Amino acid sequence: MTLLILAVNACLINNVVLSQFLGICSFLGVSKKSDTAKGMGAALTFVLTLSSFVCGVLYNVLLVPLHLEYLKTIVFIVIVAALVQFVEMFTKKYAKNLYEALGIYLPLITTNCAVLGVALLNVQNGYGILTGTVYGFATALGYWIAIQLLSYIREKMIYNDVPKSFQGFPIVMVTAALMSIAFFGFSALK
Repeated sequence: MTLLILAVNACLINNVVLSQFLGICSFLGVSKKSDTAKGMGAALTFVLTLSSFVCGVLYNVLLVPLHLEYLKTIVFIVIVAALVQFVEMFTKKYAKNLYEALGIYLPLITTNCAVLGVALLNVQNGYGILTGTVYGFATALGYWIAIQLLSYIREKMIYNDVPKSFQGFPIVMVTAALMSIAFFGFSALK
């Protein structure tokens, strides 16, 4: 039950994009079309879940016993970079259209502060390997929900009469802000 509460909290209440404001660059950049948002959500879910697991294992099994906790940030960055390279090679070979649609945003998962932020939050909150992995998966799922919702809204916005000063990026920022306010309503679930 505790893992379920943690997952709901990470996914909806403390949504990584709309509440903690991590991972904004890919959230805004890839959300123009629902297909690319779906691909980014899937890629980030894979990377975030696997990196939470691998970082948790390395931190608890290697860094803590050897008293090398101060190396956690460097080790986590290397792990995330390796996983993103794997995802990039996989999508380039097996999902060419998705690879081209994601463009520069796929390798930018490496620098997505949400991925490193979750690994560091797992350590800061004292989560074990299983709890950290569940937290990573739920956080990624929350990211996926947010980017998918924004992509659906953006696809429908092109048919709306938006004032000239709000066209383009400004209306996207207003929409993201309204989504953030809507997700704030989930805080009553605590």
